[in-house]
Amino acid sequence: MVALLRRLAILIALAAPVPLHAEQQDIAAAARGVVRVALVATDGSDAYFVGHGSGFAVAPDKVLTNAHVVELAREEKNLVIGVIPSEGTKTYGGRIIAYSPGNDLALIQLEEGRLPVSTFYAGALTDGARVTAIGYPGTVDRAQGLGLKQLIEPLATVKTSGTISSGRASQSFDTILHTAPLAAGNSGGPLVDECGRVLGVNSFGSVSDGNDAEFGFAVSWREVASFLRQAGVSSLHTIVPCRSMAEADAADASITQREAQASEQKNRARADAREEAVARARDTAERDVITARENAMAGGAVLLAMAVLGLGAGGLFYTQGKERQATWFLAGGGVALLAALALFVFKPSFASVDERMVLPKDKDVVGNDAFAWTGDNVCKIDLNRSRLTVSQPNDIGFNWADGGCVNGDTQYVTAGTQWQRTTVPDDHNFITSSQFDPASGTLRVQRWLPDADTMDKARALTKDKPIKGCGANPDLLQRIATMQSDVTALTGAQPNERIIYHCQKGRLAPPEPAE
Repeated sequence: MVALLRRLAILIALAAPVPLHAEQQDIAAAARGVVRVALVATDGSDAYFVGHGSGFAVAPDKVLTNAHVVELAREEKNLVIGVIPSEGTKTYGGRIIAYSPGNDLALIQLEEGRLPVSTFYAGALTDGARVTAIGYPGTVDRAQGLGLKQLIEPLATVKTSGTISSGRASQSFDTILHTAPLAAGNSGGPLVDECGRVLGVNSFGSVSDGNDAEFGFAVSWREVASFLRQAGVSSLHTIVPCRSMAEADAADASITQREAQASEQKNRARADAREEAVARARDTAERDVITARENAMAGGAVLLAMAVLGLGAGGLFYTQGKERQATWFLAGGGVALLAALALFVFKPSFASVDERMVLPKDKDVVGNDAFAWTGDNVCKIDLNRSRLTVSQPNDIGFNWADGGCVNGDTQYVTAGTQWQRTTVPDDHNFITSSQFDPASGTLRVQRWLPDADTMDKARALTKDKPIKGCGANPDLLQRIATMQSDVTALTGAQPNERIIYHCQKGRLAPPEPAE
């Protein structure tokens, strides 16, 4: 009986759905905005490491952390705050510009430097959803025997995974209960979903005697949003649920298949309708030919009868010596005879049916809801086919010129029947590849969030040879094509984001003024 139950349990476990694991490249991208927040005491030329926590960038020059992480820096004037990124070679000083012990949040202003900004997820959380805590647990530092020098140098973060246990917030402020392991030093670091969006700020963990399971508490987005709003910081956030790229690919393939089937059915119906119209046109043409032949035969018979009468009358008048009348009747009879012969000879033949057919005109009308035209277009996002991680699900304006100039300042180059362009912005930590199909009005935008070293290499490719502006100059087009090829070699095969838009004729409405 025990063996049977064990076997049944195994079968149930195998049949249970396997949870999707986080996209590791999204977690890695989220970790690039995470920093170690170190408190260092200064005494003349000597420096002492007092303690540390974690934090993450909510603006290029601002870091969010826990209030209790920097509490001592408010009380002890000889303490300085060091902000140590997870990559690169530089560390930065910081100062507290907002402090809220009631919900354990603090905001640090960098004295210099810029950091990759994190995106928050502001939608509803799902019980049991997988999450990852990112930060600098002190237990790992001690286990590795790190000294002060290593602790104030850029160092990779530590990531621990768990799940959300909803419905049990702390009593003092709104929190997210989760099972991702935390340790001293994780405080102030982000709790992220499988797409790398921040769900909350890790604040404290449950106390365990070694036998109980450990839980963590993260300050929720609702608390963070209010805190940042009062501090005058506009955060990046989205409400689009997380989905894997595999799910997006499957949805895209399914929709494409359905559209292909619908298009095939539409083409088949159009072909059937055309065949029917051609058949009707042929039948009408055949009826017209038959009618024309019958009319010609009838007219010829009448003219032949008139010719016989005319010739007979002419002959009679001639025998009576009435030459004048005979001439007129003979001439009229001859003309009637020739006309009758002409009607018989030149009556319509059945070979002229094709010439007489009036075929229906093809109505290849470009619909305003399907195709993009030259000029201003509004591109509407297709969330069913897209995967968004850090971008907002907003429609965009897209001015298209036949020569591949977009918005008057960005030149695209041809790639088969489509046009594409790769951009490497100076002020953002991502690489974008856009592909536009003028025939269908489909704009496909893919975005990578690479590490700092890759971004530096990508920016270096365009530093000495600027490729701004539009034009058909072969040298410009070649530089763009070369840059795109070189940047593609730096990025991974799978992007962090893929956004698909459907463009149509029109102009994007201006944003409504803030109240």
